[in-house]
Amino acid sequence: MNNEIKAASERIKSAQHLTVFTGAGISVESGIPPFRGESGLWNKYDPSILDLNRYLYSPEEVWPVIKQLFYDFFSNATPNDAHRIIAKWESAKIVKAIITQNIDNLHQSAGSKEVIEFHGNSNYFTCTENSSHLFATGEINFNNSFPKCPKCGHLVKPSFIFFGEQIPSEAFTASSFQATKTDVMIVIGSTGEVVPAANVPWEAKRNGAYIIEINPDISTFTHSITDLHIKEKASKALSQIDNLI
Repeated sequence: MNNEIKAASERIKSAQHLTVFTGAGISVESGIPPFRGESGLWNKYDPSILDLNRYLYSPEEVWPVIKQLFYDFFSNATPNDAHRIIAKWESAKIVKAIITQNIDNLHQSAGSKEVIEFHGNSNYFTCTENSSHLFATGEINFNNSFPKCPKCGHLVKPSFIFFGEQIPSEAFTASSFQATKTDVMIVIGSTGEVVPAANVPWEAKRNGAYIIEINPDISTFTHSITDLHIKEKASKALSQIDNLI
């Protein structure tokens, strides 16, 4: 493992444009379980709770599960060392951007600024009747049978992507831009199974990027586009690399 850590640190130090791509695995150490895999949430919950049409037509049925999953259960999560080290590297101009599949806001809580949220953010709500009505979580009354717009009373939805929704064009374009610019991409904790997000590291590879993967498990990237696989938890691997930078 020491050889992989040393090789990763050398690549990172010599990178001209380093981008970090994160999946659910980076937040597991913060107490947020992944959606997929043996201990994934979709083994315990029906994924159709995040179907947009089901939410729009039956919010009183779907909302209690979404509330439990994303607001009761996840609300106490705080950034771990992996999030903090990435923020530190960004502040030091080592990392140019973070592209994340996660909706937990932990990169921002750790201090990162250049965060591209591919799937949105659970800390905000949008009115389903008027998309210009945007609210922070604290402005929403969670005691209702489903969340209502403080301005017009219509149903609001969390500002993360449901099944049946398009990826926000701004995030899609920004991710693609970073994939064309980066010469080194660190992929952390992603299974590589969720598209189109998983296409981003592939796009980076096609544009000549060196792919460092940090993941205790094998992903769809590992034997296809990964150049260096560090089979370790994110916080431990990044801490060891940080000591050499």
